[in-house]
Amino acid sequence: MSDETRLIHAGKVAGALVKTVGPPIQKGSTVLLPNAEALYDDANYLTYGRAGLSAQTCLQDALAVLEGAVGVSLYPSGIAAISGAMMALLKAGDEILVVDNVYKPVRRFCDNVLKRFGVEVTYFDPAVSPETLVGTASDNVRMILMESPGSLSFEMQDTPRIAALARERGILTAIDNTWGAGLLFKPLAHGIDLSIQALTKYVGGHSDVFMGSAAARDPALVRRLADGVHHMGWAVSGEDAYAMLRGLRTLPLRMEKQGANGLKIALWLREQPEVARLLHPALPGCPGHELWARDFSGACGLFGFVLKPAPEAAVNAFLDALKVFGLGFSWGGFESLAIVCDPQLKVRRHPRDYGGPLMRLHVGLEDPDDLIADLRRGLDAYARLAG
Repeated sequence: MSDETRLIHAGKVAGALVKTVGPPIQKGSTVLLPNAEALYDDANYLTYGRAGLSAQTCLQDALAVLEGAVGVSLYPSGIAAISGAMMALLKAGDEILVVDNVYKPVRRFCDNVLKRFGVEVTYFDPAVSPETLVGTASDNVRMILMESPGSLSFEMQDTPRIAALARERGILTAIDNTWGAGLLFKPLAHGIDLSIQALTKYVGGHSDVFMGSAAARDPALVRRLADGVHHMGWAVSGEDAYAMLRGLRTLPLRMEKQGANGLKIALWLREQPEVARLLHPALPGCPGHELWARDFSGACGLFGFVLKPAPEAAVNAFLDALKVFGLGFSWGGFESLAIVCDPQLKVRRHPRDYGGPLMRLHVGLEDPDDLIADLRRGLDAYARLAG
């Protein structure tokens, strides 16, 4: 054979790969099949690399163990996981009930895409009782989407009760479980049909890779989710799947530390004169603590607090004075972040008056005493303008 031909076919893996602690990262769109019969064998889904190779499959298997799932679908981002699950399971003429404290990009998708394709979207108050929510649902409702705690205002819902009542009516239930990360709360074990995560956050843990997942126990739902990914043409890279799997290995350690740091800082904030109230479900006395204590095994580092009333300039001064906390909307990484939430609350259908500026902290892996000193610096700046 000529050099052209030999160079195309040379250098291929001759035998089994050596065993390493992580899976091999396979880079390939083409999948070579063993024989002609396999080309059109419907039982063989892996005919193209987009379906996922070694690293993606290993990540799916590990997430299934974490979630207690039969199968897990991967998506290129957290919002893609939520929108992908909706697109796979809903059709024109259906109605979905969406909790009003839902992640803002989910609301954008519902309002700008789902409605355009004939799916009715109804936002419900997170404080409504499960009996009222499910009992008053129309016959067209096919899914209830929850987020508990909410990632801005931290309302808790009785999600197991909602799931039990919805199942009696044949309504699917799904939850954005990014706060619990599949570790602190197990939605599938509590009767919820779909556990959805932005893996970008706590599973990745390093603020440098995007991905989402949807996990289910019902094999029929697992198949529909997988079909949805296939039909929409989504894929995640082997490199990103490997990074997620690496983050998953240290997830319990990071979340334990960040949860402890967060509670220490929340307890400190509760004693500061500029702070009106805390929104941390893991803290006794905070809204939803009883539900959290019943259903969750721990806390992450994300929580909120309300400052005493002051002009917007004081809020900006508080944030601008921070040197250790970064100003950023994401969370789940090793670094601490802070935002003001009020501008995001204006779109809600069931608004609440929190009595002052609503702030959100994501507490990372820094020394909590350094974070407390940073917050004190911010509160001093706030107090100077609060009057």
